[in-house]
This record gives sequence, C-alpha cells and structure tokens, in this order.
Amino acid sequence: MSLILHLHPLSSFCHKVLMALYENGTPFEPCTVNMMEPQARAAYLNLSPFGKIPALEDTARGRVVNEASIMIEYLQQHYPGPAKLIPNEADAALNVRLWDRIVDTYLHYPMQRIVGDTLRPEGQRDPRGVEEARATIATALDQIERQLAHHSFLTGDQFSLADCAAMPPLFYLQAIAPYAASHPNISAYFERMLERPCYARALDGAKPFLKYFPFADALPSRFKA
Repeated sequence: MSLILHLHPLSSFCHKVLMALYENGTPFEPCTVNMMEPQARAAYLNLSPFGKIPALEDTARGRVVNEASIMIEYLQQHYPGPAKLIPNEADAALNVRLWDRIVDTYLHYPMQRIVGDTLRPEGQRDPRGVEEARATIATALDQIERQLAHHSFLTGDQFSLADCAAMPPLFYLQAIAPYAASHPNISAYFERMLERPCYARALDGAKPFLKYFPFADALPSRFKA
C-alpha cells in the first residue's frame, strides 16, 4: 500500500483528510503519531518539519504531502476516485477553495487556539487571544449559517472539500461554542453530515479517545462513552 496517513485519532485536521479518503474508498495505511515520545517525535518532524498532524506519505511516488487541503488536492490529482471533491469547472472550484479557506482560517484555527490555551499551565494562558478566537468563530458561524440557508452542502448540492473542512470543527465546537439553538441551518447540516459514511467512519475512530478532549464533558451526551 503506497499511501500512509500519519495521524492522531482526535485531530480534526486528520478527520478532514480521512473524510476525503473514505468518501472515495482510497486505500491507505493509518499510522498513529505519538508526539510525546522523543524518538517518534523526531521521526515525525522529518516528515512534517512544523510538527503539524497529519502528513500524507506516498511511498510509490516518493512524496510527503503536508497541509490537509493540499493532501486532498493531491489525492484527487494522483489517486482519483468517484467523488470529485474539487470541481473541474473553474468558478465552482474557486468557490470550494474559498469556503475551505474560510472554514479553516476563521473556524478551525481559532477553535484549535482555544483548545491549545486550555493545555497551557496557569499563568501562561492568553484570555485575550481566546476572546478574539471566540469572536472570530462567532462571525464564521454566522457566515456559514447564511450560506447553508440555500444549499444542502456548504457550496451547493455536491459534497466537496469544503464539507471535509467544515464537519470536524463543527463537531468539537458543540462543546466549545455551542451553535445548535442559535444556528438552525448549521445544526441541520451537522445532523445530515453525521449520517454520511465518510464522516461517521472518521468519528468512530475518534470515539475511544474523546475522553481526552479537554472539553469532553461539554459534548452532547450521545457522543460520550
């Protein structure tokens, strides 16, 4: 098997890539990364110099691909499947990439900033940064709510890269910045996407580890062990 996805089961960016792999039934080998073990960390930094998870290793082509969005584009280019996650038509492709960037920049990264802050020792936390992240998330949720008023998926009637980007942070934001009551279109979208096999499978892999998520107690009870 030529594709190896170096991942952690809780990582929302790993879920993004897993959704693309599962949606197209692309064969790959999962390899869990243990960044707490010095030798494993050093080996992983050879693949991903910034230490970001995941990394996609293609042994057949001698390539290591970093950044989740680029991994999905790489898979479509070199290991295409039945689902085109980035359309061929130029304007449609641009719209998918736009919403992928909106979700990652204004929803996904601020969410990670909040989670990361909880892991800092007392006295080293950044309450102002967390406040800014929450404000950014609130704006992004409002934009996504308006977008979903007219579409089944984030960019239209077809599942795309943008949906792979959106679903993982929306799952964790249930505990960090709950939106079900205030954003009914997002809530309905979330429920639809829960039933999509590619996300259900990614979530199943994470469930045994959700107890380690810093906001685990605030997740809806249906997702708790």
